[in-house]
Amino acid sequence: MGERLSRARVRAFVGRDEELGRFGEALAGDPQAPFAFYVCGPGGIGKSTLLRRLADHARTAGRLIVELDGRFVSRDPADFERAAGPFLDVPGTVLFVDSFEHCQWLESWLWHRFLPRAADDTLVVLAGRRAPQPQWTADPAWSRLLHVTELEPFSAEQARHLLVTANIRPELRDRVLRFAGGNPLALSLAAAAGSAGCGSEEIWAPSADVLRTLLAGLIGEVPTAAHRRALEVAAQAHSTSEELLASVLPAEDAHPLFSWLRDLPFMESTLRGLHPHDAARETLAADLRWRAPNAFETMRRRLADEYLRLLREGPEDRGWTVTDELFYLFREGEALTRLRTWSREDEVHDRPLHPDDLDVVLAMAEETEGAASAELVRYWARRQPRAFSVYRLVSTGRIVAFTARLALPAPPDPQDLATDPVVAAAWRYTDATAPVGPGEEIGISRFSIYPERYQVPSRVIDLSSSRAQAEAARARGRAYGFAVYQDAETWAERVKGTLTDTGARPRVGAHTYGLFGVDWRRTPVEAWLKRFISATDMTDVPVRSGPSPLSRSAFDQAVREALAHWRDGSGFAACALLRTRLVADCDEPVGALRTLLREAVDDLALDPRGARAREALTAGHFSGAPTQEAAARRLGLPYGTYRRHLRQGLDLLCEALWQQELHGPR
Repeated sequence: MGERLSRARVRAFVGRDEELGRFGEALAGDPQAPFAFYVCGPGGIGKSTLLRRLADHARTAGRLIVELDGRFVSRDPADFERAAGPFLDVPGTVLFVDSFEHCQWLESWLWHRFLPRAADDTLVVLAGRRAPQPQWTADPAWSRLLHVTELEPFSAEQARHLLVTANIRPELRDRVLRFAGGNPLALSLAAAAGSAGCGSEEIWAPSADVLRTLLAGLIGEVPTAAHRRALEVAAQAHSTSEELLASVLPAEDAHPLFSWLRDLPFMESTLRGLHPHDAARETLAADLRWRAPNAFETMRRRLADEYLRLLREGPEDRGWTVTDELFYLFREGEALTRLRTWSREDEVHDRPLHPDDLDVVLAMAEETEGAASAELVRYWARRQPRAFSVYRLVSTGRIVAFTARLALPAPPDPQDLATDPVVAAAWRYTDATAPVGPGEEIGISRFSIYPERYQVPSRVIDLSSSRAQAEAARARGRAYGFAVYQDAETWAERVKGTLTDTGARPRVGAHTYGLFGVDWRRTPVEAWLKRFISATDMTDVPVRSGPSPLSRSAFDQAVREALAHWRDGSGFAACALLRTRLVADCDEPVGALRTLLREAVDDLALDPRGARAREALTAGHFSGAPTQEAAARRLGLPYGTYRRHLRQGLDLLCEALWQQELHGPR
């Protein structure tokens, strides 16, 4: 099967002759050939396709290959090294890393520490949207070993060859080429749609957005409402597994839905499940949110609920993955934008505190918060060493930060109260508001020390917050959660709506701190996280008003097409009007569209100009008259008069439906 797949890829592959040639020379052992290949370019330009072709070439040459996806690479270099182990141990191994832009923080570590330890005769191929850092291409040591290629769109000849290979009808090829240009993803989607997807001029209108229109053409004829819901899951979830589908669509059989999703041309299979191509996902999600806002919000709620359940009940080692996927779902929310950086510069990974790290940690505390705070760090490192996390730069391994998340059971230890003014302030607040009883505890994110970016949004705070949220979701008897920040006024604005300013301002040494908290007994973790990650109430539905995926001329043609296929069940079920917003939120869109058209025609009689137009449309399309002449005879009208009323009726009907398309029903 692998050989058959490889042969199919060879037949369908277009262009990239220079890249294939240089890689072939390297496989053959040419001493002048590069050791590392770096492929870059925008989304949809064909990087992943090229990597799959190179991997097939390496297999044919008898090489052992290791394939990694940057979207699912851990922040810890040790995990990357374990996954790519044969590259260091087995001569001749070829390492492929796709979507490298998602783990770009590994770049310095990769060139400095990992690649120089490669086994004999190995090769490495990286692909990402961003070019490598210029110091590597300028480095004399790497300049002859590294080959960088920025992929460009296909030439007209290459694009035409792709469409010929895909059996696109000759009379349609020029139209598709004008529309898609040389964009490989657009051409591939057009080829996947086939000639059946090229039936009308408007689908390939060159003035329309390439991916949006192509996706609308590809997914317009969704087999059932269940398939449409599965597509809504994949459009929002970072990755979609069959298990996730079954959880958020409990009334459906997830297995055939997952198989259908897997076969869509813009879906990629990864270790965690199906992942739409980035450009396709953004287009698909925006289109679904616009066409079916209620369904979009409902699915987002279901996904959030499932992620929260996994966070609370799933395997512990999945906690951070689930947290990332939950935040990804709401990445555009106001609270996340205000509190999280989403930056991959100076990427860090965290490890538990090791005794050898203590001197560095104490020096950081003294540098940023003074000797009194450093003594408190020493105190808590003895009392709760497992509460501490130490953060190292991925690129160099240098320790740059640490945090401590304390868990303090009730009743409080008098020694803790006497030693740490911040902890004492937290217990005083609980006593004054809602005392913590036996068997309960409070959590305090007590220290967040990053000297280079002290107490400003950073990757350290991002990761520490993710851990704190996961711990709060799993903890039993957690009554309160607290966070401590030195710049109380600034952080009061940042955490507004998610944490309460307790008003306490405890002092340690020369510094005063703000204490912010939440009572988990009054606000369940699930409700708090939803408020944290979403900029708006999740029950809000986006405003429907907006542009249509079809131009006005294409929309009017779609209305005429639907009426023309009124008595043809299969033709009506495939009409373009089903791809519009008119029936996007309906469980049975075909039946809903029939009802909508009948009601819209009947409503024409409410307009003095529309009474005869309504009669002409009803006789011509709904009454069963075999021809327009027969419809005219039924109404007792001359044929020319009937045609005039019919044209007027179509104009009025298209205008009425267009207004519903843009602004929703009256």
